[in-house]
Amino acid sequence: MDGTTTRGRTGGRTDGRWIRHWEPEDPAFWEGTGRAVARRNLAFSVLSEHIGFSIWSLWSVMVLFMGKEYGIDPAGKFFLVAVPTLVGSFVRIPYTVAVARFGGRNWTVVSALLLLLPTLAAAYVMHPGTSYSTFLLVAALTGVGGGNFASSMTNINAFYPARLKGWALGLNAGGGNIGVPVIQLVALAVIAWAGAGHPRVVLAVYLPLIVVAALCAALFMDNLAPMKADTGALAAVVREKHTWLMSVLYVGTFGSFIGFSFAFGLVLQNQFGRTPLQAAQLTFLGPLLGSVVRPLGGRLADRFGGARITLWNFGAMAAAASLVTYASSVRSLPVFLTGFVALFALAGLGNGSTYKMIPGIFDAQAQDLIAAGRTPEDAAARSRRMSGAAIGVIGAVGALGGLFINLAFRESFLTAGSGTPAFASFLAAYAVCSVLTWAVYLRRPTAARPGADTPALARV
Repeated sequence: MDGTTTRGRTGGRTDGRWIRHWEPEDPAFWEGTGRAVARRNLAFSVLSEHIGFSIWSLWSVMVLFMGKEYGIDPAGKFFLVAVPTLVGSFVRIPYTVAVARFGGRNWTVVSALLLLLPTLAAAYVMHPGTSYSTFLLVAALTGVGGGNFASSMTNINAFYPARLKGWALGLNAGGGNIGVPVIQLVALAVIAWAGAGHPRVVLAVYLPLIVVAALCAALFMDNLAPMKADTGALAAVVREKHTWLMSVLYVGTFGSFIGFSFAFGLVLQNQFGRTPLQAAQLTFLGPLLGSVVRPLGGRLADRFGGARITLWNFGAMAAAASLVTYASSVRSLPVFLTGFVALFALAGLGNGSTYKMIPGIFDAQAQDLIAAGRTPEDAAARSRRMSGAAIGVIGAVGALGGLFINLAFRESFLTAGSGTPAFASFLAAYAVCSVLTWAVYLRRPTAARPGADTPALARV
């Protein structure tokens, strides 16, 4: 066996694309075999996740096509774009388990093909006269695109060694996140070329891309046989306090990114009076920048520590939120755009650093287990199991931040007619996340109690 894929004596594949032996922490294995295989799987994982994010954020651009003839007020539109984030959050847990149960390559094919359902449904209902409840149901279907992120991240996490996880996960997530600004650019092109009355053109662009993503996954990706469906690990991480603490931090970073991405165009239209074309010309800027810098957040976390980068990042997000709150209150579009785009960039950076913290926490716990007498192999196996399961749970809870943000905007526009109260609440949330990061993952007590995990976590 060649260490990559099961092969017969003639060199042909005998068991699909299943990898039976995978030891990325072994330098010889990684340099000789692992690196090339991991990079190939990463590349096509990014493609599939990219399309998934585009479909997940589909209704953030469909609402730009919904003029007065659709009869939906701003509060209704904010709720419409919030529904996919809710569904996307819930499906992330089963999508995480599915990678180990069916194989990363196999599930990538299935999850890509599932994107055809919400896309075809949107093409069918996207016209004036469709009931609001029907729009809500079809928008909910796009939540399956949010599940692609969890399965993709869990899969890639297993391919890479600990020292490279920050960069690999950041690149995987960043490439996926770019699906948000790309579909917004497609919508901009359609509105500029055909007008706001032709939303189905956007859907026509994505239907063949979904098929291409599924086909590429089938042809070029692999399944890792050592990954097993581990409900025990899932149950264990639910009882692990750091799962929930990291979920809060991820709500602050990824929740901000996806929530702002879905709401940006609506805020520009309803608070600053932008037309659909004017809004579409601006909405892609923030998500694009936030996506591009996400791998940088992972890289910085690899070098300086995820907790340290996350702390400074939340402080900067609080400062940017202060600027946006001021700009919103005085209705200054240039200042607003400056602060809001900065929020996107910082949310993307924080996405990379917080995700690096997840395997780092369990790697740190593994070192404590080794010091307590466990073998390095057992400790490393536990770290892989726990971090893989935690990624799914934390990703699911973090995505709920997008729901909270859009509900906050909905309530803010209903009660105050602007987004100012919502932005003030985001400022408070970032301050809380800063304190939490420092208190749990950076503060060094003068005397740690026996069995405390603070010394190990100082290395996260």
